[in-house]
Amino acid sequence: MNQHVTLANWRAAPFSRWGFQHVRELIPTADIPNDPGRVRELPVERQSIDLGELHAETDTDGFVVLHRGRVVAEHYGNGMTPETPHILMSVSKSMMGLLFGSLDIEAERPITDFVPEMRDTAYAGASVRNLLDMRAGVKFEEDYLATSGPIVEYRKATGWNALGPGEAAGDLHSFYRVLTERDGPHGGRFHYISTNSDLLGWVIERATGRRYAELMSEHVWKAMGAERSAYITVDRLGAPRCAGGMCVTTRDLARVGLWMSEHPSGWIEDIEKNGDRAAWDNGSFVGYFPGQHMHYRSQWYVLHAGGSPLVFGLGIHGQNLFIDRRRELVIAKLSSQAAPLDASRIGLTLRAVAQLRKQFS
Repeated sequence: MNQHVTLANWRAAPFSRWGFQHVRELIPTADIPNDPGRVRELPVERQSIDLGELHAETDTDGFVVLHRGRVVAEHYGNGMTPETPHILMSVSKSMMGLLFGSLDIEAERPITDFVPEMRDTAYAGASVRNLLDMRAGVKFEEDYLATSGPIVEYRKATGWNALGPGEAAGDLHSFYRVLTERDGPHGGRFHYISTNSDLLGWVIERATGRRYAELMSEHVWKAMGAERSAYITVDRLGAPRCAGGMCVTTRDLARVGLWMSEHPSGWIEDIEKNGDRAAWDNGSFVGYFPGQHMHYRSQWYVLHAGGSPLVFGLGIHGQNLFIDRRRELVIAKLSSQAAPLDASRIGLTLRAVAQLRKQFS
């Protein structure tokens, strides 16, 4: 398969089955080192869990369930192994949400305090908190199937899409100059656009004076006991694709959830409790979770069901990390679903998670 995978098709099925596991062979990346001396061991204690339909229907590449710190279920497909790094897509945003919580950056400050280049864009007047909670009133359509327009130019700027004939290479930070239109107030409805998260990564680098990959390594990856180094895609000038470019093994993704479960900081409690439900209910993703009591906070989704909050990250093509702290349950799922967002498969995944929550209640 690899001889047929290119920058033009790596996110499309069936090429994505190889592409999602070999991203650094297609796009420049920066390492996120682990600490081999601090690896969190994961004892194996397999239990009888029947999720065959889930794996087949959602093109599961890697799947790990932890209960009380033990691996109770594990599955790999499409050539994936426990050692294979796989792209997280927008679960990368949730990793950044954890990183932000470990840094001394005031979320209520204006974005322009850190990135003055935003003064002449639609982000003028928005706060860092508006980025964290996807409530910036910036006009941008997150259409994953578009073949032209701003989202395609955005992906070219990040190095994710091939340039057309005669096109000059751009870069992520310069791309923000074209975002000059508003479509609502800052702090209004939940309006999911990945440009918010990549801008948040720029804020983090400006506020700390350090590279994003170094910060992620120090504050998250080493701290939570990753077994292997991760990596993140970067543009031609080294700007990280914080919105979707992080690549990790399935077990290390599960270790992130375990770390969150075992170290419930005030930041994590804030994620669980303090999102705005009205903003969610008026937002762009409510149709994928019909009838659910939900909110979004600091780059994480929170579902209020089953007697305790279910905190989770979600990425296109079927990437997920679920954490139920009360049940000491963590579910990591990496996939190569054909459709970027598929309501029926999101529903199938949530039903499987509900089954596991019931089994391990």
